[in-house]
Amino acid sequence: MLAEQTRSGLSETTHDGAIAVVDRAGNLIASHGDIDRVFYLRSSAKPFQALVSQESGAGLAPLELAITCASHRGFPAHAALVSSVLAAGGLDETALQCPPSWPLGQHAARLVQRANAGAPRRIWNNCSGKHAGFLRACVASEWPIETYLDPGHPLQERVRAAVSELGGFAVDPVGVDGCGAPVLRTTARVMATLFARLGTEPRLGDVLTAMHRYPSLIGANGEGDSEMAIAVNAVAKGGAAGCVGVAVENRLGLAVKCWDGDGVVAQQAAATTLQMLGVLSSTARSALDPVLHPPVLGGGRRVGTFETLFELDVR
Repeated sequence: MLAEQTRSGLSETTHDGAIAVVDRAGNLIASHGDIDRVFYLRSSAKPFQALVSQESGAGLAPLELAITCASHRGFPAHAALVSSVLAAGGLDETALQCPPSWPLGQHAARLVQRANAGAPRRIWNNCSGKHAGFLRACVASEWPIETYLDPGHPLQERVRAAVSELGGFAVDPVGVDGCGAPVLRTTARVMATLFARLGTEPRLGDVLTAMHRYPSLIGANGEGDSEMAIAVNAVAKGGAAGCVGVAVENRLGLAVKCWDGDGVVAQQAAATTLQMLGVLSSTARSALDPVLHPPVLGGGRRVGTFETLFELDVR
């Protein structure tokens, strides 16, 4: 149980969750909760989906590779990068099959509202980078682009095979993610293994480098996954419904799943686990304080902080 309590003593809530940590060899070194319960990777799968796009001929430059790993916030720079990925394959926004959306970021949404945008666009969808990477791979491999989200499409078959191999766990049967792409099964133990391999495998080196070099593209400044990548020699990727994975380069993989879907609690638990394991320097702890201790606001002012309390079984 992940217990969350305000330092001001105003309230206490509990969240059922699972935490798994594996070393670079794939050995379980710490855990909490039911780490073998199955759930969907959601957007935490994006680094591995981007790997398959790249290995299928997408030819993405580092910035483009970062945006394909991202749950971007829809700022003009993000949309421009997605457009660049598409244009290099001779495509434009009309090829995207993710749903039209307003930008996920509040500031970005205000920008397009001030510009009198008439309707949501597919390129503003936070998964449009992933979809653009899929399409680039399809063009390079001469696969059909109209059916690129079909689970039976050659690209999606490659994704399932690669993620199953990397995690040592069959990701079938797939579901459908919010963006329309096939979504993959996992567990906290398997997800930690995937992120350990992200941090150690030469095959994933370009993905790791792009994510670490451009962390504000992966999520957003102030978001837990981006902030962990800035504070530590690591990369992190959150996913919908309360999951987050962290790859500490050449050291360990960490996965957190909050069963009630609270993403803030999941990111807080991930940062707290890194602290418990001695990964955070004093400088990193200070930089991650807003993630470790999210503020409690009352009457428009800070009246306390949330503290995550749980026992970690360290082997």
